[in-house]
Amino acid sequence: MSNRHQRLHELLLQDLAELKLNQIAETYREVLDEAARKNTSMLEVLAALVASEVTARRQRALERRIRQAKLPPRKTLEGYDFTFPKRIPKQKILRLFDCEFVSQHQCAVLIGKTGTGKSHLLNALGYTACEKRISVRWTRAIDMINVLTTAQINGTLEKKLKEYTRPELLLLDELGYLPIDKRGADLMFQVVAARYECGSIVITTNPTPL
Repeated sequence: MSNRHQRLHELLLQDLAELKLNQIAETYREVLDEAARKNTSMLEVLAALVASEVTARRQRALERRIRQAKLPPRKTLEGYDFTFPKRIPKQKILRLFDCEFVSQHQCAVLIGKTGTGKSHLLNALGYTACEKRISVRWTRAIDMINVLTTAQINGTLEKKLKEYTRPELLLLDELGYLPIDKRGADLMFQVVAARYECGSIVITTNPTPL
């Protein structure tokens, strides 16, 4: 590489770094070499570089949404056994996974006995929503209440509430598995009230015994 080309290379990397076009900085030489071998047009080269940057940014954004959602290790809808229990409303579940209910600020409750895969579906829904560029927060209901109780005692409740009210979709797992006292119920109500008509909630719970 000549001194002139080396200088141009350094200036280009500086400009790309300033514009935060990191993926282009990493791949432009490879793309240019491939273009020279195939006699590719300048427009195709530009399109390839921009596409690689867009793809990389989307992937980073997805990874960031998944981290912020605090989801457990991934489960998938494909990995769910719709043959058990036989009465599972498959079409309703599939419709839930299109995530259109989120833009409409609607909510859902998954009710079933232990072992029917409610948590599996909630987990899979969280990842699907993240892939659809929806902000998500997953938590066990009792964990959320414990966190908020501590925040209330420490005088940081308003700040902590935002973790559960700001995301477009809140996923509450295992509601009712453990008893909730009055303070916990009040805190739960604050979350639900704050999200009313402005954010979606999906809850898993067991059937209430008669």
